[in-house]
Amino acid sequence: MLDSVTRILYLLNKLFILFVFVFTCQAFAAETGGDDLDHESRMSWWREARFGLFIHWGLYAIPAGEWDSETTHGEWIRTTAQIPIDQYDKFIGQFNPKKFDADRWVQMAKHAGMRYIVITSKHHDGFSLFDSEHTEFDVMSTPFKRDIMDELATACRKYGLKMCWYYSIMDWHHPDYLPRRNWESRSEDGAAYDRYVAYMKNQLKELIDNYGDIGVLWFDGEWEGTWNHDYGKDLYDYVRTLQPSIIVNNRVDIGRSGMAGLTRSGGYVGDFGTPEQEIPGTGFPGVDWETCMTMNTHWGHNKNDGDWKSSKDLIQKLADICSKGGNFLLNVGPTSEGLFPQESVDRLEQIGDWMKVNGESIYGTSASPFKSLSWGRCTQKVTSGGSRLFLHVFSWPESGRLVIPGIYNKVDRAFLLADKRKDIEAFNEKDNIVIRVPASQPDPFNTVIALDLIGKPDVNDPPVIDDRQKIFIDQVDVLITTERENVEIYYTLDGTDPDKRSRSVSGGVTLTETGLVTAQNFRDGRPVSGTTQALFTKVAPHPGVKVKKAERGLRYAYYEGSWDSLPAFDKLTKAKTGVISNIDISKRSKDNHFGFVFEGLILIQEKGVYTFYTDSDDGSQLFIGDDLVVDNDGLHSMTEVSGSVALAAGHHPIRVTYFEKNGGNQLNIYFESVKIQKRFIPDNLLFHKK
Repeated sequence: MLDSVTRILYLLNKLFILFVFVFTCQAFAAETGGDDLDHESRMSWWREARFGLFIHWGLYAIPAGEWDSETTHGEWIRTTAQIPIDQYDKFIGQFNPKKFDADRWVQMAKHAGMRYIVITSKHHDGFSLFDSEHTEFDVMSTPFKRDIMDELATACRKYGLKMCWYYSIMDWHHPDYLPRRNWESRSEDGAAYDRYVAYMKNQLKELIDNYGDIGVLWFDGEWEGTWNHDYGKDLYDYVRTLQPSIIVNNRVDIGRSGMAGLTRSGGYVGDFGTPEQEIPGTGFPGVDWETCMTMNTHWGHNKNDGDWKSSKDLIQKLADICSKGGNFLLNVGPTSEGLFPQESVDRLEQIGDWMKVNGESIYGTSASPFKSLSWGRCTQKVTSGGSRLFLHVFSWPESGRLVIPGIYNKVDRAFLLADKRKDIEAFNEKDNIVIRVPASQPDPFNTVIALDLIGKPDVNDPPVIDDRQKIFIDQVDVLITTERENVEIYYTLDGTDPDKRSRSVSGGVTLTETGLVTAQNFRDGRPVSGTTQALFTKVAPHPGVKVKKAERGLRYAYYEGSWDSLPAFDKLTKAKTGVISNIDISKRSKDNHFGFVFEGLILIQEKGVYTFYTDSDDGSQLFIGDDLVVDNDGLHSMTEVSGSVALAAGHHPIRVTYFEKNGGNQLNIYFESVKIQKRFIPDNLLFHKK
């Protein structure tokens, strides 16, 4: 336990850390083109909107998913079907969507309750749906010869929706884009990636300057090794100089963590995260994010794809996303004629009918105060008298009693959002609120009940224990906090449940021995939350190894083969070996079906607990000595995994293994400690025995 003097020192230390954190945030804000207030003002309309339309449209709509008797292709058809560039270019003479009607598209989005539209101005195939002075591979070179982006932007202004552009960093058509597809015969000779980056900037300037106010620049295709953080930071800053109010997603940089889409820590730019085809399991306080999702299984039009999500499913997904503080970007893949598939039209109409009644429970709402609800989801808004909860009931209670568990507020009013004039009974019952509901569910998709509370939601959430440093050497400061008002936190260190005789905490405790911290909120001497636990283990640091003579750099071994997980490299034949200054997969001879082993020593300059990260596509592992510290194995997109180890000062054996099967290939290694901010391991700390 902290004595009074130690407590003062502890709090002063926390204040210092807070000061450093605020200073760092301000510095980062200045670096990325504005302060927090500027960011908040830019994001305000987007947070209010909550629901947008994604449109994937281009030359790939012409084959509609079919090539050489294969019917499962989509917007990636040029590469998934391995179509040579001269063959794919022939589609430009066939693109003539005579039934395209920008007004009709925007009207359908507006009826659906959507507040913004994101369309593929240029997808990975490099074809531009707008009039560009910097390429002939654009819509003006087709028989259609109309600037689709101009017509859509005009229609959006007419009907009050925000126009937004998707733009692919990856470009399979441009002669300067690298790398080439591994199945292509096109040579890379004469290609200059920086010249391609200049081309991108020129096109983006057209998109920002020529079509009025743009809400979002939605980047994609950032995962190939040619794109890096410096390019991403520069591009983010560049588009913000053209339109300071524009919002830019996190795929402008390389900080996206796989399909989960949220931005990894480490100073990457981007205004919101982009989960793809999935909804995060929990909310992310203080983080902006947007789930993008298809109505069937393809982004671009596939005429054989009949696997459509139901309107009920899409409406419930919208409520689920908003209940976690996110936006929903729902995709349509138009036909080559310029029409939305009828199945998409039907679903947009049904969603719109529901939104007309229940839109208040979506627009401008914030995340649910509840961790989970067995019968549905919850969104909320602040009111003049307290709070309004919107209860999205998916599973209607047969008992006629809808129970909202673990909430202590007094009820002001409850009513069906579809019938605001008629109150329904709601009352407090022990630590719950109970609402008496009709015998049958009024809306079979999602019935919304508005519940007005007095005050901020006071929900039965346990305290939060900061357990990022689960092991320690000498001592560890454990921060225990709660957002609840008018509660005391009681804790124990032996794993037993706290009671009113336990010690209270304001801030944190210092541990000098292994302890199982258990914390609980109390009010007026009785518990008003469940417990939360975290184990903190005291360990001895790994001793360093004696090194008589070492040289800079790591030894590497390069392998070729096809695997679904990391193989036993010691049983395989090496294709190449050498010494390299840092962990870097550039020494590969191909872009797929290869692996690396990096071995050597890392110099630890000060005793402490160190956290290592591998961020890779596909699998990777990191060993310190014989200990597996980070296990990031398997087939996956860019995914970051971490692990911690206690190390004495000195040299320690380090080994990193990596493999790539298909798709993107990338490997990043970081480390951090209490005194070292997360960073790449510098070259001057890596050695190998001579």
